[in-house]
Amino acid sequence: MEIQVAYQASQVHLNELGVFKWPIWQKEISTFPWTYTEQETCYFLEGNVIVTPDDGESVHMGKGDLVTFPAGMSCTWEITSEVTKHYCFN
Repeated sequence: MEIQVAYQASQVHLNELGVFKWPIWQKEISTFPWTYTEQETCYFLEGNVIVTPDDGESVHMGKGDLVTFPAGMSCTWEITSEVTKHYCFN
């Protein structure tokens, strides 16, 4: 199970996915555990995050990045600056 990150995703790709029609989620600076019951794809409008899978290496992500988290992955989110992101569960 790997986190997939498209750093600084292109506007063309974002438009193809319909990202800007997805709901928005916001969260303040914090650290918390999370388990993905379904695959999530998200696009960061602002913020910086370090996500560490329980069985893997930390992944840094933030503003401009398109990220896919696999279903079944447990991890810890460390939000280092307030996050606003579009998200979609598949």
